[in-house]
Amino acid sequence: MSSPSRLAAGLSPWDWPIAVKVPIVVALLMICVSAVITNVVLARLNDTQEQHLTELTGAYLDGLSTSVQPHVLRQDVWEVFDALDRSARLYQGLTVAWTTVTGEGGLVLASSHPEDFPSQIALPTAVKQLFKPGSDITLDIVTRRAHALRRLTYQGQDIGAIYAEIDISRLMVVRSDVLLTLIMTNVGLTVLFAGLGYATVRRMLRPIRILSQHLDRSRRGPIEPIPAHAIGRKRSEFGRLFRRYNALVEAVNEREKLDAKLAEEEKLASLGRLASGMAHEINNPLGGMLNALDSLKKHGDREGVRDTSIRLIEQGLLGIRDLVRSSLMTYRSDCRNLDFTRRDVDDLRLLLKPELKRRQLECEWSNEIADPLAVPAGPVRDAILNLLLNACGASPERGRIRLSARAEGRALVVRVEDEGPGFPAGLKAYLAEPHAGRAPVDGHGGLGLWMVKRLIEDTGGSIRAEDRVERGTRITLTVQCRRQELEHVA
Repeated sequence: MSSPSRLAAGLSPWDWPIAVKVPIVVALLMICVSAVITNVVLARLNDTQEQHLTELTGAYLDGLSTSVQPHVLRQDVWEVFDALDRSARLYQGLTVAWTTVTGEGGLVLASSHPEDFPSQIALPTAVKQLFKPGSDITLDIVTRRAHALRRLTYQGQDIGAIYAEIDISRLMVVRSDVLLTLIMTNVGLTVLFAGLGYATVRRMLRPIRILSQHLDRSRRGPIEPIPAHAIGRKRSEFGRLFRRYNALVEAVNEREKLDAKLAEEEKLASLGRLASGMAHEINNPLGGMLNALDSLKKHGDREGVRDTSIRLIEQGLLGIRDLVRSSLMTYRSDCRNLDFTRRDVDDLRLLLKPELKRRQLECEWSNEIADPLAVPAGPVRDAILNLLLNACGASPERGRIRLSARAEGRALVVRVEDEGPGFPAGLKAYLAEPHAGRAPVDGHGGLGLWMVKRLIEDTGGSIRAEDRVERGTRITLTVQCRRQELEHVA
């Protein structure tokens, strides 16, 4: 189950893929642009509608005021009613809810709705408040009504007024239709452009995905070049990038082959050096056995000579067997998956014996491994043997090397010490860096530090070098037991 912090990180917009972020940004920009365009269009529509309504209402009131002004002066109610009826038929493009004409004193003379506004009655105050003095027309969006007021004057004197309420529902319907059309159009365009943005970005990022997939595969196995059909146009930016990546892959793979070849050559050189020492170790017991056989030929009838000769021949054969077996166990590939035992350490002492004699070195050997450990025997033996050979090469003649092997918890810990000049700082940094490349070739022969580090890292272990207080270097190998053993122990 993911932790809350990881879940929160996954929900953060900054962690979203570019193929998602770009369409979202496009959609947000489209929404902003759509909102601005919608406001501009609606504002322009409102201005146009109000202008047309004002002009049409002004024409209606001008015509009506001209018709009723003489009748208002004479207080002729019926003529005013007649003028209101004629004007209603003439201005059909204007939906007039009601029109009321008042005379001097504010009393109603006539109205298109006489039941609501009887004659000779003052216009209600609530109705008057709907009309703003000094304004030709007032719009009320909530009630969908417009209120127009026109004062009637004669020779500079106020003789009455015309009050008109106009139904603007059709204008509001037009506004709603335009608003809905704009919203639907903008939503459609937003979805369209977001989809196009997503498809475009995914297509643009396809080369990056291909490169990322190949880089991920290189962590789990050999580095593979990008196939030719995925490179695309050679002159494009990604085409040039892919060709350079393939050149890098080719160079890295070539270097890996050279490293493997060099490692094999160094391994054979190490084996050859051991073989020369082993030949000397085998010649000694062979000489002793030949002498024993010669004694048997000459004095085989004597019981004491016969027993001594047979014992010497048996010891020589056993020594040769142990030496050959130790060499085979070290360099057999089928030993990689065997468990590491106490005998694996002791066998290395036999292989190291010729080198110790050649350089007149002393060896302190501490092997505290009791039970088999679930670590691969082959690679660990190779690494320890090469560290021992390097320790012999680094130590001065008549010097001393030390080895200690023990199980600490569920791990194998091996320490190799020498009395050499010390470990270079650059190589210490190299050992401390995980998954580092090839180290500089040392001067001690053997597989070199790079192969030792590689062998230990392949088994999931670690290697650490430090200077000893007295003199020389201490190298510590730590290899954890395999998970199968841990589960079995648990």
